[in-house]
This record gives sequence, structure tokens and C-alpha cells, in this order.
Amino acid sequence: MADHCSVREGRAMAKPEGEMTVREAGRKGGQTVKEKHGIEFFREIGRKGGQATAKAHGHEFYQEIGRKGGSQSKSAKKGEGV
Repeated sequence: MADHCSVREGRAMAKPEGEMTVREAGRKGGQTVKEKHGIEFFREIGRKGGQATAKAHGHEFYQEIGRKGGSQSKSAKKGEGV
């Protein structure tokens, strides 16, 4: 995809000069957080998120997603997923 175009509803649209896509904004924000707080910040929030998920869903949740590991969803099998 060209730098000055974005895709919306299956069509390429020209991007006004000086504006950025949502993807570009997210990447820029992530880089800024990384520079300000360091890579350890992301490890810590990931660990906290994992602990919160474990507390909310329990051991059975992890067993189930472990069983599903590597399998495709119905939409991906049909070619709809990415």
C-alpha cells in the first residue's frame, strides 16, 4: 500500500497531507511509550493482564485455549479470516 493512501470499504482513498492512519498513530504511540517507559513496562502490563485473566477465567479457560491451540476458526477455514 502506498504511503499516502488508506483502504476504506475496499477502496483506496488519498490521505490528506500531514494526516496519519490509525495504524501509523498506534505505532507512533507505542514507540513513544517504549521510549518513555522502556520495554520492561510492556512485560509488566502483560504479566498483570495474564494474572487478571487467570483470576477472572480460572484454570479451565487455559486448558480450553490450550486444546484449541493451532486450530483455525470457522471463518479462517472459509478464507474469511486473516
